[in-house]
Amino acid sequence: MAEQDSQDNDRLTKGSKNLALWALIILMSVLAIQFLRGADTEYAEVSWTEFEEQLDGNNVFSVTVVGARTLQGELRNEAQIDGQTVTQFEALAPFAADSDLAERLRDQGVVVDAEEAQTGWGTILLGALPWLLILVFWFWIFRSMQGGGNRAFQFGRSKAKLISPDTPKVSFADVAGADEAKEELQEIIEFLKDPQKFARLGGRLPKGVLLVGPPGTGKTLLAKAVAGEAGRPFFQMSGSDFVEMFVGVGASRVRDLFEQGKTHAPCIIFVDEIDAVGRHRGAGLGGGHDEREQTLNALLVEMDGFESNEGVILLAATNRPDVLDPALLRPGRFDRQVVVDAPDVKGREAILKVHGKKLPLASDVDLAVIARGTPGLSGADLANICNEAALLAARSNADKVSMEDFEQAKDKVMLGTERRSLVLTERERELTAYHEAGHAVIGLRVEGLDPVHKVTIVPRGRALGLTSSLPEEDRHSYTKKWLEGQLVMLFGGRVAEEMIFGVDEVTTGAGNDIERATSMARRMVTSFGMSEVIGLMAVGDSEQEVFLGRELGQRRQVSEHTAQQVDQEVKRLLDEAHSAAQRVLEAHEDLLESIAQALLERETIDQADLKILSDGEKLPPPEVPAEPLLGESSDEGESSAARPSPRPEGGLLPPPHPATGD
Repeated sequence: MAEQDSQDNDRLTKGSKNLALWALIILMSVLAIQFLRGADTEYAEVSWTEFEEQLDGNNVFSVTVVGARTLQGELRNEAQIDGQTVTQFEALAPFAADSDLAERLRDQGVVVDAEEAQTGWGTILLGALPWLLILVFWFWIFRSMQGGGNRAFQFGRSKAKLISPDTPKVSFADVAGADEAKEELQEIIEFLKDPQKFARLGGRLPKGVLLVGPPGTGKTLLAKAVAGEAGRPFFQMSGSDFVEMFVGVGASRVRDLFEQGKTHAPCIIFVDEIDAVGRHRGAGLGGGHDEREQTLNALLVEMDGFESNEGVILLAATNRPDVLDPALLRPGRFDRQVVVDAPDVKGREAILKVHGKKLPLASDVDLAVIARGTPGLSGADLANICNEAALLAARSNADKVSMEDFEQAKDKVMLGTERRSLVLTERERELTAYHEAGHAVIGLRVEGLDPVHKVTIVPRGRALGLTSSLPEEDRHSYTKKWLEGQLVMLFGGRVAEEMIFGVDEVTTGAGNDIERATSMARRMVTSFGMSEVIGLMAVGDSEQEVFLGRELGQRRQVSEHTAQQVDQEVKRLLDEAHSAAQRVLEAHEDLLESIAQALLERETIDQADLKILSDGEKLPPPEVPAEPLLGESSDEGESSAARPSPRPEGGLLPPPHPATGD
């Protein structure tokens, strides 16, 4: 049907062009005829005074009165008027021809004739042009309606693209790190290829599959793989393609989309970012959006209404399943919800291998080590690391991508780009060094925290310095002890500043640390049930409800007394974390000093260096630093707050690899 629609549109376009061409030819022909007719007799325009002089001189042979004031005539003898030889003339009278003029002409023996003024073809066409345009406009509308299913201007036509068999295919071999999702989708493909295998036991074709997961985990890539593996018609469009400024267009596009699907059944329709059209009805600041709700209602009816759409599978993707309407999520519409989460260490290694096939890798590259050092990263992040490593190798004119390139690319993606062009004063470097050393000491001396991976005072991203921790293994849940340790580590930088420089000399560098600590403590109290005072009660707030698309004026579900207790518990957790950080740093002030001095000397120290310092030993002399790569530094920018670390979907848990900074 999509091919037929394309052919109809081509015919309409071709017909419109032919109509316009013929109209232009006719118009030019009429104007040419009018010009040739006017060119047969050429009259020299003369003034009324010159005409009267020729008349008084008895040099006028004949006169034809055209209309009421125009006189066209012929002279008896040629005359020189305004430097030109005149035989035939045309004069415009300042008044309408009357009996006095006729009597003068008769007295001079002038042959007098008269005719009515005729409107030229050009004037007629100019007056009829608006009507001709209106007729052409309506003719084009009727032709469009005949070829477009009674939809003027094609506004109601679906914008879905039919994936052509000639399109380069993505297969499941190109997708890694989502084995469970691939199994679910593989079953759908087998159902399309051999429906009798499942139908013989009473099974039916699923009507909808919803891919759910954080951004960058490969939902759209899985859909491309389904398109490449299915061998059936595959329609692709985005949820925003349904949205239009005209009322009813979205619903019309939904109906047209499923009409195309039924024509090509069995087929797959993929709608990316379905939350753009499938949001909860009645949500929003104004009580809902009528046009969007009409579109959603049409989608609900087409998926599972009075008339069934057998053989049409709707494959959709979203990273916001919490805002989708419950009627859209029920079985019978979306029979399956496939979770596409961030990959584990094996999945990350498989993803790196897929992208590494396209790169000339050096012999020292160990993708398993890179996978272990990138917990929490999505497939898009890993693809970006491979790309950055290739770019770094190209900048240094290397023939292959080395392990060092991957390490630098990993730090660039996870910690931010180095900003060596940012010039810091010696005082700022010293403040940053002690701040980051405070984080590092807490990470080394508080039990249960993730090992400190790297500490640097080289500005990266928006931070003047960073302390990065990497877990030894993937963590999917977080204990209360671990969260409390994170609070202590977040306050390590501020406490170090207070100890070394005094309370009056603290800087704004701890702003991001305090913000993250406050958010984490509030979730511990309101969401995780880790407060003995509040107990096991989830305490939401209006900000979260607005974020989820609920009404702004919705009443809070807690009393003012409970809200006050929540604030007190959050304050207590933060104060205890601050005191704990102060105790740890006071007990290990020597380690704080040694790490800070090492940072001032080397700017960056890794896990091995921290192990030496933690054992009370001195670091070996630093190696001669290599010249910075061309283009490695970035422009100056904000530097007073640390770069926010990536968080899991929804932000309910702390980052799996926290990076604290000045």
